[in-house]
Amino acid sequence: MSDKPYSPASERNREPILGVLRQHFADRRSVLEIGSGTGQHAVHFAAGLPHLDWQASDQPEYLDGIRAWLDEAALPNTPAPLELNVTQAHWPARRYDAVYSANTLHIMSWAEVERLFARLPEVLAADAKLVIYGPFNYGGRFSSDSNAAFDASLKAQAPHRGIRDFEAVDAFARAIGLALLEDRAMPANNRCLVWARG
Repeated sequence: MSDKPYSPASERNREPILGVLRQHFADRRSVLEIGSGTGQHAVHFAAGLPHLDWQASDQPEYLDGIRAWLDEAALPNTPAPLELNVTQAHWPARRYDAVYSANTLHIMSWAEVERLFARLPEVLAADAKLVIYGPFNYGGRFSSDSNAAFDASLKAQAPHRGIRDFEAVDAFARAIGLALLEDRAMPANNRCLVWARG
């Protein structure tokens, strides 16, 4: 279907991320994906992890594209995508034992990142895990020249964007009772961060 949105990056990173999810989501039942984007990850991960209900979500302008991917795949474990903006008043009225988000923190403003973590307790089950994929700085420094160039391009698009400091994000997670389980190096100078509750 030519009308489906397509992200080459999502295609490239899906297998390495799935490797992390196979390990950390093996005993999970339901995942809320925040910022599903094109919908490619939702379809690939739901197919690769058939024991999970994979709930895609994003802002309204992305939902048609996500639906196109989900409808074509016709998987039994992908309910219709939810409208979700981290700043909206009402979040999903249920709890998930896993939350996943990829390449979102550097697109959000820092206030929105803070808001995301402040609202997560509303949707996290008592024993939930959180997985976030993307580039991060450590000790206030870029981990590669390519990440520094990427950060500059993000800020040129919108000044509120930028690669986030791992330590600051981890502090938000710890403030809501999440403990870091793993910080795994991924291709193209990205990371997969895994936290657990309980």
